[in-house]
Amino acid sequence: MTFPESRTAIVTGAVSERGIGRATVNYLAAEGWNIGIIDLDDAACKLAAKEIAAAFGVQAHGVGANVASEAEVRAAIDELEAELPQIVALANVAGVSSPIGYLELEPAEWDRVLNINLNGVHYATRRVAESMVKNRIGRIVNISSVSAQRGGGTFSKTPYSVAKAGVLGLTRATARELGEYDITVNAISPGPIDTDIMGGTLSQERKDELTKDLVVNRVGSTRDIAAAIAFLISEDSGYISGQTLNVDGGLYMH
Repeated sequence: MTFPESRTAIVTGAVSERGIGRATVNYLAAEGWNIGIIDLDDAACKLAAKEIAAAFGVQAHGVGANVASEAEVRAAIDELEAELPQIVALANVAGVSSPIGYLELEPAEWDRVLNINLNGVHYATRRVAESMVKNRIGRIVNISSVSAQRGGGTFSKTPYSVAKAGVLGLTRATARELGEYDITVNAISPGPIDTDIMGGTLSQERKDELTKDLVVNRVGSTRDIAAAIAFLISEDSGYISGQTLNVDGGLYMH
């Protein structure tokens, strides 16, 4: 299917200056995508959209919403759809870390992490899929984690790993169900990336320690993930669906 000339990509969790989401909207806007932003703070979303529109000459609009609330997510995407050209792509980037050990884990923390990192992906996907099905074109990319495949072993622990493993199952199941409508759904599984979700800015010592487990000589950058998202939502990636692309420096080979 050919993409419309004017097309929109929605990215959740796209406000933080050092985050994967912000790197992604900058990368996509530079490629000519119009941008819809969903993040917690409405004013910050609006400001980020304004900056992107000014910097890249595309249309951009931001809406504040907690991805853990289906009602808020649906309302946000309704607004983005009204303000922007046709939604062709969704990148589910919003997420939270959770470094709490399993034996110290409280029910509220389990619920918080699962609601944001798994339910949030479902809520955005479900709403966007309604529009993509009508238009018979769509690209959805979900951010999982190498933690899902290795059972943790990174900064975040069990609830994070469980949620991110759920994202892989959701990716495959929705790819199967939505494929007949020319919608692809894929996941990206980042390894160590220098973002605040790793517990703050990585020191050189921590980077060196993390790099020991990799087959490349550095930890990842947000741009590494943004470039992978850009590929998977491109017109040329239509024969790829239900897959997990590890962007992890060779940490997990399968």
